[in-house]
Amino acid sequence: MSDVASRPCVLLIAEAANPEWVSVPLIGWSLARALGQIADVHIVTQIRNREAFLRAGLSEGTDFTAIDNEAIARPLWALGKVLRMGEGKGWTALQAVSAAAYPAFERKVWRLFGQDIRAGQYDIVHRITPLSPTIPSPIAKKCAENRVPYVIGPLNGGVPWPVDFKAEQRREREFLAPLRSAYKALPGRRSTLQSARAILAGSRHTGGEIPASFQDKVIYLPENAVDPTRFSQIAAHDSPRMRVAFVGRMVPYKGPDMLIEAALPLLRDARMELDMIGDGPMLEALKAQVKGEDLGNRLRFHGWLPHDVVQDTLAKATLMALPSIREFGGGVVLEAMALGVPPLVVDYAGPGELVREGLGFKVPLSDRAGIVAGFQAELTQLAGKPDLLRKVGLAGRTHVENSFTWAAKARQIGEVYDWVLGRRPDKPKPI
Repeated sequence: MSDVASRPCVLLIAEAANPEWVSVPLIGWSLARALGQIADVHIVTQIRNREAFLRAGLSEGTDFTAIDNEAIARPLWALGKVLRMGEGKGWTALQAVSAAAYPAFERKVWRLFGQDIRAGQYDIVHRITPLSPTIPSPIAKKCAENRVPYVIGPLNGGVPWPVDFKAEQRREREFLAPLRSAYKALPGRRSTLQSARAILAGSRHTGGEIPASFQDKVIYLPENAVDPTRFSQIAAHDSPRMRVAFVGRMVPYKGPDMLIEAALPLLRDARMELDMIGDGPMLEALKAQVKGEDLGNRLRFHGWLPHDVVQDTLAKATLMALPSIREFGGGVVLEAMALGVPPLVVDYAGPGELVREGLGFKVPLSDRAGIVAGFQAELTQLAGKPDLLRKVGLAGRTHVENSFTWAAKARQIGEVYDWVLGRRPDKPKPI
C-alpha cells in the first residue's frame, strides 16, 4: 500500500478499454490512462484488448493484465448478436448477455489479484467498465471484507424510451427495454452497492435509480470527456450563412430525419447549410427524403468519417444539432463544445444534462411533430444571430477545458479517491 501522502495505488478494472475503438471501449481506455496521471494504476482488461494495449506502448504485466474469459464471453457475445436482430440495434438485449458473461471475468480478476488485495497492495479497487448499472460486481464484497475501498462507475444507461416514440423503439429492436428494471432484482446488485465506498453516476437518471439507503455514496460524474489532441481546432464562425452539423449514426433514435425536416425551409431559402456526418441504415432514406429538392450544395451527406478527422468538418460549423431522443452520454455534445461550436439538443437524458444555460440551446422533449417544430423555431431564430452563436460557442469551449477533458476528469475522480481514503472529510461535489 502507498504511503498516505503519496499517490494512491489503484487496481483499475476496465473490461472494455481500447484506444482503437469508439464508444464505451474508448471511454474505458481514456479514463484509465488519465487516472494514471494522478495515481499508480494497474489496468485489468479483457484479452480482446491486449494487442491494442501493446501497440499503444503499454507493458503487459507491469501496466496491464489481460484476462482471457473468451470461452464464456465469445458464445454469449454471438448469442447477443442474434438477439439484437441487426447491427447496432437491441442494446438492451446486448446488455442482458453482457450481464451473464461479466461475473466470470471478475472471478478471474480475483483469482489473479485477490491475494494482493488482501495483503493491502492496493489502496483502491475501481471498476470503470462496464458502464452499465445492470451488471453487479462479484468482488465488491470481497474488497469491503478486506477493508479496501471499492469504487464503481461512472455508471450510465437505462434512460426510458419517450412514450411518443414507440415506433422508433420497435425499429431499434428494443423489445426488452420494458423489462429492463428487472435488473434491480439481480443477485449481487444490492451487495455491490452496499460494498462500494463510492458510486459514480454518469447521469441524473442512473443516480436516481440507486436505492435511497445508498444515496450518500452517489456522486454525479458524467463519463464522457474530450481528448484535446483529437479535438484541437477552434471554430472560425466565418461562414456567410449559419452552418449546422449533425454527427452520429443514421438511426431512428438519433433523429436525423427530424433535423432534415426542420431544416428544409431554411435550406430552401439559403439561410443555412447542413452537414450530415455519419453512416447507418437510414442513410439512403434520408437522401430520398430530400430527393427533388433544389438545395444546391447546401445539404451534404459525408457518410462515415474516421473519429480523428470528424473535427475537420465539425469545426467549420456554427452550430451542432442533435435531435436524439434517447442518448445516455452525449459525447458528441462535448466534442462540439470543445471546438467552440454550440450544440442544439433535445432536453432529455445525457445531452440535456450537459447543455446548461449559456452553453448551448435546448428544445423540450415532445412528440415528433413537437421536436421538429421546436428545432425549426430555434434554427430560424439562430440563423440571424451569428454573434450569439460565437459567444455561446466560446463559453462552451471554456467549460470543456475546465471540466470535461480527460485530465479534468481524472482530477475529479482523484477527489473521490481522497474522500474514500479519508484524506478529505467532505464528499466531492458534482461538476
